[in-house]
Amino acid sequence: MSEDTASLDDFRQEVREWLASHVPAAPLTSWTDPEGFAAHREWERVLYEGGYAAIDWPAEYGGRDAGLLRSIAFGEEYYRAGAPERINMGGLYLLGPVLMQHGTPEQCARWIPDILSCRTIWCQGFSEPESGSDLASLRTRANREGDEFVVNGQKIWTSMGAYSDWIFALVRTSPVEESRRKHDGITFLCIDLRSPGVEVRPLTMVDGTRGFAEIFFTDVRVPVENVVGEIDGGWAVAMSTLGFERGAVFGDHAKYSKDVANLARLVRARDLADDSSALDELGRVFVKTEVYRANVYRLAERAERGVDLTSTASINKVFWTQMQYDIFDTGLRLLEDDAVVVGCPSALTGTDEVAARAWADWHHRYWYSRAAMIFGGTNEIQRNIISERVLGLPMEPRK
Repeated sequence: MSEDTASLDDFRQEVREWLASHVPAAPLTSWTDPEGFAAHREWERVLYEGGYAAIDWPAEYGGRDAGLLRSIAFGEEYYRAGAPERINMGGLYLLGPVLMQHGTPEQCARWIPDILSCRTIWCQGFSEPESGSDLASLRTRANREGDEFVVNGQKIWTSMGAYSDWIFALVRTSPVEESRRKHDGITFLCIDLRSPGVEVRPLTMVDGTRGFAEIFFTDVRVPVENVVGEIDGGWAVAMSTLGFERGAVFGDHAKYSKDVANLARLVRARDLADDSSALDELGRVFVKTEVYRANVYRLAERAERGVDLTSTASINKVFWTQMQYDIFDTGLRLLEDDAVVVGCPSALTGTDEVAARAWADWHHRYWYSRAAMIFGGTNEIQRNIISERVLGLPMEPRK
């Protein structure tokens, strides 16, 4: 065994032991209600105090410089331990890396420590009514008045918006007609959601949960110092953000492998273990998770050699979102009549606790999987990006 392997094995054992002594004995209630969100936020603080909030971050920003292989090991152990769903992803995996790349030293010192400790929850303000896939058509305006911007407009489909403290948003600071193209004149602006003129309205999703919100800005005053990157140059910052959102979160493949394991339990609970058709369906999604796991390790090895993974982001996004949908769509089809009973664990009377918990979460995850093929840039748009920018094929005709 090499020294590196021994060190990685030691790290994995360290993580396993820490999780065994800290993961809550009973599953937390859904983060989509206030009590559940508070419980998940407290768990994020436990991770922070244990040194596990963002092990892949550079040490200078409070991380552990763990490297990609240790990030993968942590993710695998995290999901194996049944640890709670993370709620701090907008800060840890989107804004945090963006600040490290585009922010000033003052902005990093101001915001990053509170992201890491979960003292501040951030949400993403990109989508607007009639401005989804064509993000550059956004209409939220920010007019400069001295050292402040005055913001007016609306954001929608804001994940965790109802529980967030701050939002990083795209706003138009120069009219389209004054810009060379509509991607110019957009600015990346951080806004305190407690500011006067901000109204947050939670949105009820199809499964009854309230994980989204729409946010209205009416003459909201925001300091110019809250701009990340250049004024009118926010499109480049936005593309960095979307690259982080679409790319691989190293270790998250274990989540989908666990979903398939839970699906296997549900199949057994429905007495389908000897059904060849059901086993074929189960095998199909299992193979996809194994392919994705192998790809994560492949990308990690390339990244460790200094290979730029920017071109893989859209490919990765299409694969993992379609795979996730296939897992939950397969589950609902295999469960047949029980599948129409939304959120009804009693439909699996007599099953073990793991299967019952999986069923209670199944419909929520199914609807989320459908949304995942839309947020971060629809899969249709991602396929255009892959064909035109990665494969160099002719561009699709534009109107």
